[in-house]
Amino acid sequence: MALKIIENFDGGFTLEAHAKENLYKLLTSEAFLNQICQNLQCKQVEFTELLFQPVPYSKITPKGMPLEFEQYHESDKYVIINVPPNFMFTAKIFQPSRLCAVYKKLL
Repeated sequence: MALKIIENFDGGFTLEAHAKENLYKLLTSEAFLNQICQNLQCKQVEFTELLFQPVPYSKITPKGMPLEFEQYHESDKYVIINVPPNFMFTAKIFQPSRLCAVYKKLL
């Protein structure tokens, strides 16, 4: 079985307004924000409203994310999380199948 090397992957996507609104409500719910804070051992986080689709690892995307999001991965002030699958289902988002969200640590 040979490995297929992906040179170029379009990670772009568009969410319908209603699906985006539902997803943002879930990602900013107090219970979810508290869960993130508990896992990070910080006091407060804020959803930056930045979402991206994970991309295959390649020479130009070694972290599995679009290049413009690597700055958040490398910063101690931000955290990137996988959007829970049940959030995707509840918001009725089926394409893309996976998303990541960027949160800013406030305290």
